[in-house]
Amino acid sequence: MSKINMTTPLVEMDGDEMTRVIWKLIKDILILPYVDLKTEYYDLGLENREKTKDEVTVAAALANKKYGVAVKCATITPNAARVEEYGLTEMWKSPNGTIRAILDGTVFRTPILVKGVVPYIPSWKKPITIARHAYGDIYKNSEMLTEEGDKAELVITGKDGKEKRQLIQKFDGPGIIQGVHNTDRSIKNFAKTCFNFALEKREDLWFAAKDTISKKYDHRFKDIFSEIFEEEGYKEKFAELGIEYFYTLIDDAVARTVRSEGGYIWACKNYDGDVFSDFIATAFGSLAMMTSVLVSPEGVYEYEAAHGTVQRHYYKHLKGEETSTNSVATIFAWSGALRKRGELDRNADLSAFASRLEAATIAAIESGKMTRDLCAVSTLKEKTPLNTEEFLLAVKEGL
Repeated sequence: MSKINMTTPLVEMDGDEMTRVIWKLIKDILILPYVDLKTEYYDLGLENREKTKDEVTVAAALANKKYGVAVKCATITPNAARVEEYGLTEMWKSPNGTIRAILDGTVFRTPILVKGVVPYIPSWKKPITIARHAYGDIYKNSEMLTEEGDKAELVITGKDGKEKRQLIQKFDGPGIIQGVHNTDRSIKNFAKTCFNFALEKREDLWFAAKDTISKKYDHRFKDIFSEIFEEEGYKEKFAELGIEYFYTLIDDAVARTVRSEGGYIWACKNYDGDVFSDFIATAFGSLAMMTSVLVSPEGVYEYEAAHGTVQRHYYKHLKGEETSTNSVATIFAWSGALRKRGELDRNADLSAFASRLEAATIAAIESGKMTRDLCAVSTLKEKTPLNTEEFLLAVKEGL
């Protein structure tokens, strides 16, 4: 058969450790035999980030803005141990954080549902999407250690040089201090992207924060969401589709979520979204079974797996030992990017291939062919545990 043509390249961001190994296997087994794949390649592996002083990450994000669609492998965010392990000259920032800041995007994460993997919360019947604001908060913070007798103040110096001061704490012993910020521009982009995503998915949208305690910071988020919904036509568009937007406190959102059947989008500030996306993924059955896409307000998309680099499996792989690493989230990162590329280029064959790839992946699992992590949680009676490559070959058979 002739391969499916592509007219515009994807931006391809390679990554680290076991997910880098899986990345190549997915391309070789599931994509390159069928698609005349065109990508602009960037190596975001930690060694190359060190070699380029992390300029490669910025270049990849700018290429994403240029071409509109990217697919990203999981990458290491180094800590002190990684600095020593890789001989780094600096504790380089999270590539995801750098890319998110450049795109000023919102991360949408949705669990992949399959028969046999039953949510831990019995009422959940439909996916719950977490929309995570991907700018500011503690991910762009400033923090210091304090000593006995220190006085910490919040100081804002206006452009006229005048200062506004507010006491934070007088310390009678050692402590810590942290400053976080956000911008109206980024919050507005977050709100609009969430409203547009809800309209595209035809699902209810919640936004949750803690404005009763954070009467300026969180309240500003609440007010901006409300203003845009009321004043920019979203209220009427939501009503036409029969979907709802509402604000609630973050603790109430947790209670509602546990009692719900799913089928909605839950918008969160940066840290809340980080925490609750993992909660939702795990409670639905597996962190490796979740899609993740970063969407900018200009309509730029970056698809990735929602998990890390699977370090433990990588060390086994280096020793020549067999691994059984779940590749579903990475497969869906590729399929999501290929589908969106097809939609933007009006390439129906490419979009259809992406849907078939996802269907073949789910069909393999539902037929009992799965990696060992899913065997451990699946309720199917007939299950065959497969290693990393065997599972991809089972998907290929169905494809």
